[in-house]
Amino acid sequence: MLDIRRVTYDHPDVTRLVDEVQAEYVRRYGGPDAVPLDETMFVDGLGGFFVGYEPGPDGADEPDTAVAMGGWRVRSEVVRLGARNAAELKRMYVAPAARGRGHARAILTHVETDAAANGHDVLVLETGTAQPEAIALYLASGYEPVAPYGYYADEPDCRCFARRLTAPTDAPDRTV
Repeated sequence: MLDIRRVTYDHPDVTRLVDEVQAEYVRRYGGPDAVPLDETMFVDGLGGFFVGYEPGPDGADEPDTAVAMGGWRVRSEVVRLGARNAAELKRMYVAPAARGRGHARAILTHVETDAAANGHDVLVLETGTAQPEAIALYLASGYEPVAPYGYYADEPDCRCFARRLTAPTDAPDRTV
């Protein structure tokens, strides 16, 4: 069972997981992800960031372990799939020891739900060809390939995807 919690982007568990994913980018691409991100991009109204925790090995006696993360930030200027108010998926990652348990899909669904509840109608993302498992997840989750955008738009290995979000029935209407 994954316990997904909203955290700040500068939370120590996020810092550790970001360091892990950056090391993975170095292995896969030869360098870290250079997209500038900071905690102000993931505060209420501008985004949200989440960490998934697995229970400690001895239940209540051991602390929970942060094993997955993902978030969204406002990217209204990126119009894909007819978006009126797009958000961008950022820093999706599952630690190697926790893979194959559905955690990536759980985090993705949580991020999509939160972005939709905050008035966003499309979620966009950038990934790369060296991450075939990520591409498979996004395609299986209903994402469509879209024209490149963002920091890596001119890179030949860049792949961008988008998915229309369904607003929760109890979400406030934030159309302006």
